[in-house]
Amino acid sequence: MCLAVPARIIELEDDRAVVDALGNRWNIRTTLTPEVRMGDIVLIHAGFAIAKVDEEDAKETWQLIAELDAFQEEQNKKSEQD
Repeated sequence: MCLAVPARIIELEDDRAVVDALGNRWNIRTTLTPEVRMGDIVLIHAGFAIAKVDEEDAKETWQLIAELDAFQEEQNKKSEQD
């Protein structure tokens, strides 16, 4: 399954950018979203920014990702105890 993840642009030169999401950084291309600027939050899919997104929407998504991560960690601990 593939999904787009929101990330903040922290470096930008031409159509190349570095983005950060929850401390993870990726090199991406902004070819499909030439209007984006430093500090913008974009949806990342397959190495490309595919859309600019609102900060509140991004925060909600980041919170859900953190909750899923915590759930997975709890499941892993339970599996190790069995």
